[in-house]
Amino acid sequence: MIYITNYLVGQYLAMPRNLPYATRMAIDPGPAPSHVVPAGNRAWTRFYDVFRSGKSHMASIAAEFDMTPQQAYAMRQLGDVEPGMSEFAAMLGCDASNVTSIVDRFESRGFVERRASSADRRVKVLVLTAAGKALYATLVDRLSTPPPSIANLSTADQKALYTILERALATLDA
Repeated sequence: MIYITNYLVGQYLAMPRNLPYATRMAIDPGPAPSHVVPAGNRAWTRFYDVFRSGKSHMASIAAEFDMTPQQAYAMRQLGDVEPGMSEFAAMLGCDASNVTSIVDRFESRGFVERRASSADRRVKVLVLTAAGKALYATLVDRLSTPPPSIANLSTADQKALYTILERALATLDA
């Protein structure tokens, strides 16, 4: 029995995650027994699947603003902060040389200006222009629209999911 269970778990974990959810479920041997794969691992896998299911949703919203998903994510990070290039790169989780093209694109479209920092004139900070602030507000509103994997849940399930995610985030502050 243990051999069969381990085989099924191996098959499940080896399954490509880029297949549509319905396709995976059609060939999925079923959920692994809870005594083999901890609930946290299974929840994290499902969370990742839900996140991945929203990839095309995110891309279509970014396209509405003539942006790539990466540019939309970068714009969402700016908000009320005026980061230097290195700080902005850290916010995006990449090297400073990689954000130059994103900032160049924003600057050419009139969304951001590079200004000398008041604390250190050698450092350039990114400041949203009036057009950038308007874009930011509209973009954040659109990005708040959930993908179908969340929107299709009942209101009660959406509230429960929100509550669980809030509790998970609260553990980071503890």
